[in-house]
Amino acid sequence: MIVIMSAPMIYELRRPKRIIPNKKYPALFLIHGKGSNEHNMFDLVSGLEKDFFIFSVRGHIPQPPGYSFFTFKVYGQPDRGGFDEGIKLISRFIDYALEEYPIDATSLYFLGFSQGAVISMTLALTLGHKLKGIAALSGYIPQFVLEEYDRKPVDGLSVFISHGEKDPVLPYQWGVAAQEYFNEMNASVSFYSYQEGHIISLKNQEDFTIWLHNDLKH
Repeated sequence: MIVIMSAPMIYELRRPKRIIPNKKYPALFLIHGKGSNEHNMFDLVSGLEKDFFIFSVRGHIPQPPGYSFFTFKVYGQPDRGGFDEGIKLISRFIDYALEEYPIDATSLYFLGFSQGAVISMTLALTLGHKLKGIAALSGYIPQFVLEEYDRKPVDGLSVFISHGEKDPVLPYQWGVAAQEYFNEMNASVSFYSYQEGHIISLKNQEDFTIWLHNDLKH
């Protein structure tokens, strides 16, 4: 179901079929890639709605055939106007979700692919310990985020980063650099590489699902 109402962004929600009164649930926020939409991420997390409130958020910028969270002026450098606005809107959406639904403020996760991974890593750096963890699949950290954004401590933050070694869209080294940065910042990093291109393989899906379940236990 799509819920608009007073929400700062359009989204689709999936949740446990039976909600236990007074129980708080972990939340998983899905951030799609360029030109996609909020429907296309759910196949990656099938079954996780048994344990999570899963919010799949639509990008705020129309980009046929779907939407995006930012556009590019030049390769690898997001346009600051749309990018900054996207980060602000998603940050507001987290607060909205916490107010509207029975979710546990200490168990907030983000999962993003491609530009969704870029957004997820940026949110980790700007929100710090407000999040419990992120899974960033085939992304990178924009240079201006490292140089100009107000970054929060991420020591101990759970970070899953994966990248295809044959990625023709976003170079593999960009993913390596991202995991090196989070390691330097003392995050708890799990890094996975695959003999793939710019896709999410079944093995990648299995790996982040296991990581997520294991991290939730801690």
